[in-house]
Amino acid sequence: MTGLADVRVVAIEQFGAGPFGTLHLAELGADVIKVEDARTGGDVGRAVPPFQEGDDSLFYQSFNRNKRSIALDLATEGGRSVLHRLVADADAVLHNLRGDVPANLGLRYADLAPFNERLVVCSLSGFGMTGSRAAQPAYDYVVQGMSGWMELTGEPDGPPTKSGLSLVDYCGGLVAALSIMAGVHVARRDGTGGDCDLSLYDTAMSMLSYPATWYLSRGHETTRRPRSEHPSVVPFGAFPTADGWLMLACVKTKFFARLVAVLGVPELADDPRFATLDGRRDHHDALLPLLDAELRRAPTAHWLPLLEAAGVPSGPVNSLADALDDPFAQERGLIVDTPHDAFGTVRHVRTSGRGWWPAPEPRRAPELGEHRDEILGDLLGYDADAIAALAAAGAFGRDDG
Repeated sequence: MTGLADVRVVAIEQFGAGPFGTLHLAELGADVIKVEDARTGGDVGRAVPPFQEGDDSLFYQSFNRNKRSIALDLATEGGRSVLHRLVADADAVLHNLRGDVPANLGLRYADLAPFNERLVVCSLSGFGMTGSRAAQPAYDYVVQGMSGWMELTGEPDGPPTKSGLSLVDYCGGLVAALSIMAGVHVARRDGTGGDCDLSLYDTAMSMLSYPATWYLSRGHETTRRPRSEHPSVVPFGAFPTADGWLMLACVKTKFFARLVAVLGVPELADDPRFATLDGRRDHHDALLPLLDAELRRAPTAHWLPLLEAAGVPSGPVNSLADALDDPFAQERGLIVDTPHDAFGTVRHVRTSGRGWWPAPEPRRAPELGEHRDEILGDLLGYDADAIAALAAAGAFGRDDG
């Protein structure tokens, strides 16, 4: 059996955060059934430019591999009845809707437990299902600003800066995937499921980690450092070479001694100012110009093999193209191909979850409602007449059936 093949997740999801979380479960083998809104053309990610064709896009393809799709109008009795049949034999439901919406749509555990008391219902919203902000919409960039991330990111004299990727969405999706698996374990052990109330805000705040502890415990406010420097470890950050930049991470004194030996200035390791972590931090302004001067003598490609051979944690500052074209990404099996009628061969970076079990073959993301008859007939046992009746009643949208 492939990984999570005995886990079924019904995903009422769209855009980034929810789909990113269930993508990880799907690529670990789970059966993820994507329930898309028949009234709005499905997942809004299908319409994201610049690479968009019909009801599909490369954005959508990147988040929804290895899933099945059914389009339902949950405002209709027929649409809700199909959902209830789906959850009766599912392990979990995930929805990434605004915090006050699940109650209106009947998507809380209390609403769905009559159909499956062992169901795990995971809500991933902007601000959670409780509290004064439950009804407010939120997106990654907004939450990055609210949670202090943007104030911590960028050069000291620059504007507040978001991360280059939608990390609140992605981390929120991973937290949802983790919570779903924990919930499934508890439900199978105890025989009863429940609600997992998750939010992007909670996720972003929790990831403040040690800067939060420093502030809450000692009133210390971490500030931005130039050149992506670590707030307390030196040298740790981006360093200029003759033709670019490289990253150094001398978290331990032994790494610093190896670094200065590679640079041809081993005496710096014995300098009392730089002999300890505290000393290097306190004498940061004296140390960094010395290291910069040595590194600027040669290009990045000169230094990297020497640093690697010496065991100094280091790496190039790559462009996106350099990162994706690095042969090591292929060595690790990170690049996967899926055929697509409109886009040809779509190449992706696969998710990073691994196990000893065989991984499922990568499949393109589904067309809107592509697996309707398969899910209704093979999985739920509807016959052709029942499916036609549901279609006539608008369960799959006005124009379907």
